[in-house]
Amino acid sequence: MFASLHTATLATRRVQTAGSAPRLWTLVRSALAAHRQRQFLARLDDRTLADIGLTRDQAVSEAQRPMWDIPANWNGRILA
Repeated sequence: MFASLHTATLATRRVQTAGSAPRLWTLVRSALAAHRQRQFLARLDDRTLADIGLTRDQAVSEAQRPMWDIPANWNGRILA
């Protein structure tokens, strides 16, 4: 029992330390990508926004979201 508990503790520590930096980097990259996309969306003209089914107000509202507020469907990519 002691050996398996010790092994599990070591494995958990290794995953926690090895996974933290890459996950953080992925989160930062995703937040920056979301910010760039939102700023690009805000610069689109009304005709282009209509083509993709958005109003000017919706585009502005999306562009004003904080950069760390990433879409929920991106979470699988970040946490996996």
